[in-house]
Amino acid sequence: MAESIQWKIKRFNELSLRELYSLLQLRSLVFVVEQNCVYQDIDGKDEKALHLLGELEGKIVAYARLFKAGDYFDNASIGRVIVHPEARDKKFGHEMMQQAIEGIETYFKETKITISAQLYLKKFYESHDFVQTSEMYLEDDIPHIEMKREH
Repeated sequence: MAESIQWKIKRFNELSLRELYSLLQLRSLVFVVEQNCVYQDIDGKDEKALHLLGELEGKIVAYARLFKAGDYFDNASIGRVIVHPEARDKKFGHEMMQQAIEGIETYFKETKITISAQLYLKKFYESHDFVQTSEMYLEDDIPHIEMKREH
């Protein structure tokens, strides 16, 4: 039987302490340790965001932040998109992007979405109808591009 991930969207003040600790631990594991990037992950924007949590057997294995228009970019946006290294072979990233897009449409009534994507994930985001809208730029010494989805 295929493993089934449970998706939840929560506001900052709805997160349990365990969920908050787990999502920050996951973000640190991937964005700081795995990508060898020293940067301020806890950026003061978590309180504005909706938090998309993907749980498998009680453990957060996928996560993204969702923002309404004006809170990060002019359009609604998705950020801190992450799948736990031990769960990447399960293809949860595509399911998570679908959940994130639906979450923005449901909670914010928005269809225009802007992201700051790591360049190496360009094809992944293109498969979800995002198109590149900027030249490559460095964010925390990692190549990024701006991408937009307009439906």
